[in-house]
Amino acid sequence: MNFTRTTLACALALGTTFAGAQTTAKLKVGLMLPATGTFASLGTAIENGFRLHIAEQGGKLAGREIEFFKVDDESDPSKAVDNATKLVSRDKVDVLVGTVHSGVAMAMAKVAKDTGTMLIVPNAGADAVTGAMCAPHIFRSSFSNWQPGYAMGEVMAKRGHKNVVTITWKYAAGDESVRGFREAFEKGGGKVVKELALPFPNVEFQALLTEIAAARPDAVYTFFAGGGAVKFVKDYAGAGLRGKIPLYGAGFLTDGTLEAQGADAQGMFTTLHYADSLNTARDNAFRLAYAKAYKLQPDVYAVQGYDAAQMLSVGLAAVKGDIGKKAEFAAALRKAKIDSPRGPFTISNSHNPVQDIYLREVGGKENKSIGIASKALADPGRGCRM
Repeated sequence: MNFTRTTLACALALGTTFAGAQTTAKLKVGLMLPATGTFASLGTAIENGFRLHIAEQGGKLAGREIEFFKVDDESDPSKAVDNATKLVSRDKVDVLVGTVHSGVAMAMAKVAKDTGTMLIVPNAGADAVTGAMCAPHIFRSSFSNWQPGYAMGEVMAKRGHKNVVTITWKYAAGDESVRGFREAFEKGGGKVVKELALPFPNVEFQALLTEIAAARPDAVYTFFAGGGAVKFVKDYAGAGLRGKIPLYGAGFLTDGTLEAQGADAQGMFTTLHYADSLNTARDNAFRLAYAKAYKLQPDVYAVQGYDAAQMLSVGLAAVKGDIGKKAEFAAALRKAKIDSPRGPFTISNSHNPVQDIYLREVGGKENKSIGIASKALADPGRGCRM
């Protein structure tokens, strides 16, 4: 009897030790971001922001050190399933973090759903991620493509524009941004007279700019980002359209691109969930820390990476480091208010931020906030069922 009790006590002690080891072992994070191509600089900013928050926590989240595994996704949807599967199956990551390109993110979400792996999307706004593909263990720290587009539709309608041309890349992000814009703009009494698009990452804009000039709309709404955004803004000015037909855009048009765009971007209006001149204590502290760490000024992509780490931290704290407790992790995030540099935001039932969308005006090398375009805007996702 005594031997049995001793054996049982030892087994329980070993079990407790093993369980503790499970939740204090290194947390494997798979960073699947673009390191080359049009969106390379965006991927770098996201990773910088993510690592900054972890550094501020002493290199640990909920007592667990972080081990990184990285893949360059090349913004190529055709390689996305294989890349995500390698991180999950070969590297055994506990959580996937990625990406920028909406098509790649859709593939990542499929792998995450099929394998039950936690996924935090720090940029790609594909509506389906928090819509049709919504899952209890998939979250986004950025936006849905619908959100900044919808906010700009409201702004342009209120400004009295009646006939607008839209132009974007023909892929999920562009299509959905234009859809959100059109919904709000037409609700406000405006009309989209022409929708122009070209394949991603094509940047041969001249033929489409000629169509815009011929259509003579009141204004143009656009979605481009990264290197493509730089070329579009410069080509728009080069075609003689700047100053004749106002150009508006989702904020990615001018975020992280202003230095390269130079004078051609000055005075342009965009809508986004972050701006350079918020001047809050929280944002000022973040910008100072980021500048010290990376000798660069942060942009919206850095904020989204930072907040992806914050969301991971909040969820892990609630489950004492056990990322396997997905229901409890999700419940904690849905109750949380994330203290972001962009301003506090909550997480919707679709696991997308409910957040203010700012109206920004380009001045110098800043996207200066000139007010809130849409307050606490939630995307129209259906919500995730546990």
